[in-house]
Amino acid sequence: MLLAIDVGNSTTSVGLFDGEGTLCFLASLDTDSRKTADQISVDLMNLFTLYGYSHTAVNGAILCSVVPPLNFMMEKALTRLLGGPPMVVGPGLRTGLNIRLPIQAQMGADIVADAVAALERFQPPIITIDMGTATTIGVITRGRTYEGGLLLPGVQVSLEALSRRAAQLPDISLQHPKALIGKSTEDCMRSGIVYGTAGMLDGIIDRIREEFPGQELSVVATGGNAPVIVRYCRNSIVYDKYLLMNGLWTLYQRNRPARV
Repeated sequence: MLLAIDVGNSTTSVGLFDGEGTLCFLASLDTDSRKTADQISVDLMNLFTLYGYSHTAVNGAILCSVVPPLNFMMEKALTRLLGGPPMVVGPGLRTGLNIRLPIQAQMGADIVADAVAALERFQPPIITIDMGTATTIGVITRGRTYEGGLLLPGVQVSLEALSRRAAQLPDISLQHPKALIGKSTEDCMRSGIVYGTAGMLDGIIDRIREEFPGQELSVVATGGNAPVIVRYCRNSIVYDKYLLMNGLWTLYQRNRPARV
């Protein structure tokens, strides 16, 4: 079995795959860079117990992280728990991508995993949208080439900034708006952030499409905020909750040690 971990800025996703690549469970933990290796090990063992699996059945692990201060402790915890170090998504890993960036090391590990998974499912050109703490948009063209992308504040970040900087605006949760035109402060905020983000994504997708005249673009979205936003976009966008996890599975298979 393969343990796949994605350390994001707000949450850490933990997925367990069986030997055939089927996801047995996908769980979330709060990302806390203050945690020790022992605390992380306990968190992971509790997840295994919760979902009815044993960590002793795991024979491989892959780690994807955008929180460098937590990497050492996470690797230490996984080594202690599983008896060996995890594979880490980063420089030196075979991705199958042609990365057209002047500084390839600046490409986030999560963006790499999203791109790898998207290429397993769609024909390029492809637009990937990952809606977490930040909203990242990537563009993949023929020849498995990652051209670059855009980086935007995430939906929750925008909501929190609005509440913090405007004294009379309350803290609200991200939910589906009741209507386009709100009738209360909360309704106006929800409508603004949801329809505003959807309209922004539509505009960006349309502009990217203009860069590839005559070509059919596939658009896939993932991340915790995507289910709320995607349904209000006018462009056709496929939502894939497991996109990043499937990318980690594929990366591990391409780079796993040869069996003796």
